[in-house]
Amino acid sequence: MRASVSLTLLATALLGGCATFHDGALHDGTLHQDAAGEAAAAMPASVAATQDPPADDSLNAAVWYQTSVERDLVYTAIYRAAGQRLDAALRDKHWDALPHEERSNDFARLPPAIIVDIDETVLDNSPSSVRQIREHRGFNEAAWGEWVNERKARPLPGAVEFLAAAASKGVTVFYISNRDASLAEATLANLRAVGFPLKDDGQFLGLGTVVDGCEQEGSEKACRRQLVARKHRVLMQFGDQVGDFVQVTANTRDGRRAAIAPYLAWIGERWWALPNPLYGSWEPALFDNEWRQPEAARRAAKESALDDGRE
Repeated sequence: MRASVSLTLLATALLGGCATFHDGALHDGTLHQDAAGEAAAAMPASVAATQDPPADDSLNAAVWYQTSVERDLVYTAIYRAAGQRLDAALRDKHWDALPHEERSNDFARLPPAIIVDIDETVLDNSPSSVRQIREHRGFNEAAWGEWVNERKARPLPGAVEFLAAAASKGVTVFYISNRDASLAEATLANLRAVGFPLKDDGQFLGLGTVVDGCEQEGSEKACRRQLVARKHRVLMQFGDQVGDFVQVTANTRDGRRAAIAPYLAWIGERWWALPNPLYGSWEPALFDNEWRQPEAARRAAKESALDDGRE
């Protein structure tokens, strides 16, 4: 993670949809066998007999995201590495970070831009996830809108510094987010309050942004990326989901890998993936994107996707 090769591997794994909160728990939070046995022996019977946690309780993911220094190191390392690539991207007029199928114009003489996702890419919304855990509920739009309108999301490590440095070199930052366009005022105020570069409200392109000549498909960001590309050369893209970089036509494990496969050489150079174990399209990819299934069925599908290393 501390070397450029490790950063690339990290980002590739994240983009491939491998990083779930189960992964984080297995790699960082699980006791070794001997220690686990000792812990079980010392555990009070009343604790050992408690019910299993709710099927969608992402407590470990939220704890890691809010409290671990490792998270801060990952974000800092990624934004620092991107900063080291920025001057080369500015000099090379043939450098473009837009998917090939989304670029239809000559970009060499266009002014430079960077595209970033917002949530869990530049702003930390983990308090919203904590509320879900404490209130024993899943995601809902009303509660999310309430959180956004509080305008209290904090910047993620390294993001403000990197984007401010890019803006000082003449790069326009576009914030392409699946926050609804109706949340633009609160979102822009939050971004400005914590120091992100924003000269024009039009730099925020939320869900519902109309792009002439491009038909929006669900919450995909392709049309909004193309809107930016009409007048800018895109140097880099940052996000925590595959769809922040390229259109995903089939949200399955194989479909997500296929979408990113042609661009693996760009990871850690033009495309920068940030960790998000709290939520993402990697989750419904494991149960056919069918949220109407009972929680138990969704949990069973996710567990069946895991490998415990046994034959």
